[in-house]
Amino acid sequence: MKSVESIEAEATDIVAEIGEIISERRLTVAVAESLTGGKLANQFAATEGSGEWFAGGVVAYQSEAKRRVLGVPPGPVISQEAVTSMVQGVTALFGADSGIAASGAGGPGGQEGQAPGTTWIAARVSDTVETELHFFSGEPLEILAQTQLHCLQLLRSVLMRQRPAAWEAEFPG
Repeated sequence: MKSVESIEAEATDIVAEIGEIISERRLTVAVAESLTGGKLANQFAATEGSGEWFAGGVVAYQSEAKRRVLGVPPGPVISQEAVTSMVQGVTALFGADSGIAASGAGGPGGQEGQAPGTTWIAARVSDTVETELHFFSGEPLEILAQTQLHCLQLLRSVLMRQRPAAWEAEFPG
C-alpha cells in the first residue's frame, strides 16, 4: 500500500487538474465531508486560484448534522442514498455547479454494521451524480487518504466525460 503522504501528494496533483478544468469552464465546486473531516476542503483551499472556483464545504460528522444541514434522509448514513443527498445538499447550499461527498467508517471500529474502510463517495457535475462504494484497508489515516483520493478521481472523471467541445479543442486528451 502507498504511504499516506504519497496518496495525499497524488490528491494534490488531481486537485490542480480539477482546478484548471473548473476555472476554464467558469464553474464552482463544493464539498460535503464526513469521515474525511475537512481533508477535501483543505485540498481545494490550498490550490492556486481556488478563491475563484471553490465555493466552500461542510463537515457534517454526526448523522443528525448530515440530516439537518445536507438533507440526508433517515436511515443509514453510510449509503448511496446518503452521499447522493449530501452532494446534492452541498451544491444547493453553496449554489455550486459541481461537488463531492464522502461518508464511511474510517476505523478503527465499524459503524452502522459496516466494517472499517467501507466508504460511499459521490460526485456531481450539473445534473449528473455518480456514486461509488469502496472497501479500503489500513489504519484510519490510510482510509481517509484513500477516500480523499478516490473522491477527487471520481470528480475529475465526471468532469472529463462532460468536456465541452471548445475545451476539448484547446486541451485535447
